[in-house]
Amino acid sequence: MAPVLRQASVTKASRTGYDSAGLCVDGDSPGKVVYFKEVGKVAGLRKKIAASSLDVEKTCINQVSIAHTRWATHGPPSERNCHPIRSDPESDFFVVHNGIVTNSAELRLVLQKRGYKFETETDTEAVAILTKYVFDSHQDKELTFTGLIKAVLKELEGSFAFVFKSRHFPNEVVIARRGSPVLIGVKTDKKLKVDFVDVEFAGQDNSENANLQPSSAGSLLGVPSANPKVLRTQSRAFMSEDGLPQPIEFFIASDAAAIVEHTKRVLYLEDDDIAHIAEGELHIHRIRRKEGDQTPSQIAATRTIETLELEIAAIMKGEFDTFMQKEIYEQPESVVNTMRGRVNFDDNKITLGGLRAYLPIMRRCRRMVFIACGTSYHSCLATRAIFEELTEIPVSVELASDFLDRKTPIFRDDVVVFLSQSGETADTILALRYCLERGALCVGVVNTIGSTLSRETHCGVHINAGPEVGVASTKAYTSQYVALLMIALQLSEDRISFMERRNQIIAGLHALPGQIKKVLELDASLQQLAATVSENKSLLLMGRGYQYATCLEGALKIKEISYMHSEGILAGELKHGPLALVDENMPVIIIMTQDSLYPKVQSAFAQITARKAQPIVICNEGDEGIPAGVKTVRVPKTVDCLQGLLNIIPLQILSYHLAVKNGCDVDFPRNLCILFVRFRSFVAHIFSDDS
Repeated sequence: MAPVLRQASVTKASRTGYDSAGLCVDGDSPGKVVYFKEVGKVAGLRKKIAASSLDVEKTCINQVSIAHTRWATHGPPSERNCHPIRSDPESDFFVVHNGIVTNSAELRLVLQKRGYKFETETDTEAVAILTKYVFDSHQDKELTFTGLIKAVLKELEGSFAFVFKSRHFPNEVVIARRGSPVLIGVKTDKKLKVDFVDVEFAGQDNSENANLQPSSAGSLLGVPSANPKVLRTQSRAFMSEDGLPQPIEFFIASDAAAIVEHTKRVLYLEDDDIAHIAEGELHIHRIRRKEGDQTPSQIAATRTIETLELEIAAIMKGEFDTFMQKEIYEQPESVVNTMRGRVNFDDNKITLGGLRAYLPIMRRCRRMVFIACGTSYHSCLATRAIFEELTEIPVSVELASDFLDRKTPIFRDDVVVFLSQSGETADTILALRYCLERGALCVGVVNTIGSTLSRETHCGVHINAGPEVGVASTKAYTSQYVALLMIALQLSEDRISFMERRNQIIAGLHALPGQIKKVLELDASLQQLAATVSENKSLLLMGRGYQYATCLEGALKIKEISYMHSEGILAGELKHGPLALVDENMPVIIIMTQDSLYPKVQSAFAQITARKAQPIVICNEGDEGIPAGVKTVRVPKTVDCLQGLLNIIPLQILSYHLAVKNGCDVDFPRNLCILFVRFRSFVAHIFSDDS
């Protein structure tokens, strides 16, 4: 059989939220490495590569490429600070990195005293130079690439994901994870013999011919397999069903959206996993940690290869100008997807399969604690009242970082619900592990299947909102809102006294997609409204009850997208300070949709107009109680606990138009802490008649 060759192609980087991009690729001659770095968008990097003399059409047997899109944390955006970061002018080692190395300053000081020179201001360079220092110190010993990286990781503190490449270990790459997500995509021509990779633990029998037992079906990482015993070589070498080696490509990324155009077969690394790719084989090693510190998924004997349910079209802009605009307009479909297969509108019944086995425990709990950050935190606040009403269980809502800072007491009879769109929010994951240690039932509400949060919680609900290719999390908010409502409805299904209220809410959910489409028709009028507001430096949003969370989320969107100062205020607290800000020059948006608190919000409206404010009122269609001459944004009326889903959409649209009016790039907001790295390696097997 003739050798099989694979052509190396240049990696594309992320579309959203970054200040610079870089790539290093094996050069045209052996041992040569070529760097390309550019400040700004990926289009500039692409032009620089096209203008170079590198032969991108050259066919290679083995080839490794690493690319990275950077959001600056250490050092300003510049070509010098852009990843990949090299260890020295000879490029003995180079690294790309997600996360933060918290002891980088100490490492830098020690290495400088030993004569090593630094070129950048990044924390990553300390890791690259430390790798070279460890290698130089052990040149008299047989040191493997994996062993070298293990030694380096023992000296590091913080949260990170790394990819290492070295000219001393050609055609090899090492990936390490601690706290930041990493997945590995696998692309082959034929079906794989097994759908998992074994994990090599220190001290176990790691011989090539050792038998490997897949995880039991009852474990968190159960692996279905027709063959109960396979050789480790078959797991690591990705053989085809006929038992022969085959050409293979690996793609390493922090997000599935980066690789879905190349492959849908992925495996997720756990914290403290070290993956080594060489000669077409993938080896996964574990850093030895204390047994009590590890989750069941981390100590599982295998890592499952999963199939992504994600289409390329879902991560493209299509007919829209920006990703944010696309996500705003996708919300009628995304809320339907969240409810699909779970809400029976004929029988008024909710079925959440991921919670079925745990419903009795949840109903008997002493209290429920919701833990989240940012937009996810606001969706918890928005649904807290309906949870308490339907379940009659005390509910508290916590910001993950503050929850950890306070070392909040958690007990075995608590139910703790964790929300995260990505499922990889660092503070939320730390809070999850804190609660697992204390024996609480942990429930996850996430969008990303296979994420850390979805794997480490006891049970949960996927919101099925589709990929978040923008950075504003607009549809994540509405889908999380609906998912939490469905949980509250299912928990209360055994209470006859709440039957009428439940049926009313389910009927409101049925009408919701059509009502959202009606709100989206306000786009043109909201664009005009944005023109009148954009000249101001601040904006106040006021609401009460269910609409307080709407104000907080609307203010957050305006801040992060248009860079305009905005503040969400509880209307009941006006006289306790915020009223001092109100005058004829301060723009105010007040939410006055008709619910049980409508008279109290009317009182707040009277207070601000008495101070010459000219508020913009978000109100229901047909509401005759709004004074003549007041600027209004009229939305359809629905059940009180669903009204926030309709009220938030005008604020999302307003934030979008404010950003455009102010010349901001809504898909590249500055300083937004979302990392989306793409790096990939190609390794191809060559096999002949005697293989």
